[in-house]
Amino acid sequence: MNSDDTNYMRNVNNILRKNRRILMDLNPDGKNRVGREKLVSRGFDFKHFTSLYTTKEGSRYIYCYEQGYLQIENDYYLLVVKKEFLG
Repeated sequence: MNSDDTNYMRNVNNILRKNRRILMDLNPDGKNRVGREKLVSRGFDFKHFTSLYTTKEGSRYIYCYEQGYLQIENDYYLLVVKKEFLG
């Protein structure tokens, strides 16, 4: 009875982990600018994320756990890390 849910959840968790790993690899210093094509070529899935944060100015950060990104000009993204998770 739970096998469908379990498989679905396993697949989503695998996608989220992969997205996080890609963001971490491309953002070793905690802030970086990267092109969409670089994310896509590594298999990043823009449909799966864990949370959204909208600033007072209306900028929308999308997070995969503590790793996040903000679409900036054209097909570029600013990669960030949630400050509360920085050691």
